[in-house]
Amino acid sequence: MAGHSKWANIQHRKGAQDKKRGKIFTKLIREITVAAKNGPDPSANPRLRLAIDKALSANMTKDTIERAVKRGAGDGDAEQLDEVRYEGYGVGGVAVMVDAMTDNRNRTVAEVRHAFNKHGGNLGTEGSVAFQFANQGYLVFADDIDEDALLEAALEAGAEDVMLHNDGSLEVIVAAEQFVNVKETLSDAGFSAEGGEVTMRANIEVDVDLEVAQTLIKMIDMLEDLDDVQAVYTNANIPAEAYQ
Repeated sequence: MAGHSKWANIQHRKGAQDKKRGKIFTKLIREITVAAKNGPDPSANPRLRLAIDKALSANMTKDTIERAVKRGAGDGDAEQLDEVRYEGYGVGGVAVMVDAMTDNRNRTVAEVRHAFNKHGGNLGTEGSVAFQFANQGYLVFADDIDEDALLEAALEAGAEDVMLHNDGSLEVIVAAEQFVNVKETLSDAGFSAEGGEVTMRANIEVDVDLEVAQTLIKMIDMLEDLDDVQAVYTNANIPAEAYQ
């Protein structure tokens, strides 16, 4: 990780997201509602299972989750939303992808383009950066975990790899569709993850200096504040001190 701390990055990023909990709940409810359109049974709908797992991790109540599932499955008036992905480059040529759910594409693309332009980036065409990312899950464990024991348990559970970072934290790499299964299996075995999610993960991360990182964070924050934006991905390896 080029001298950066994976554990510190996740902690700082989580702290920043916690300040936006209200907006995060709104985005999670949207994801659950849209996912439930493909079926209300999480065991038969991997996307819904992931959405519910993420909502529970954010301390959303089960009643709220159940209402969102019912709304998406047809019990009530669900929003008619289009799923759209925007691709482009941030300052320093960093690749950025933005996933959105919108009922007005013209409004959303204008808002996303404005955020890119304001922070030295530019919105690109479809496919311009998507090839640099893969849909993948990860689980991060603190540095007091027995590496050999976690490695054995993770691989038996179906994980793809286990990485040791220079801060002592351990990262379990998981196929997206196996994320919840592996997470639950490891938890049952006594390995409780401190963080993790399914995300569009950069195939190769790019180190950025503090100035570029701080500008990127401002752009990401502006994008995430947009009501239509569900998630923002980048291939930048942002140093933890940039969040301070």
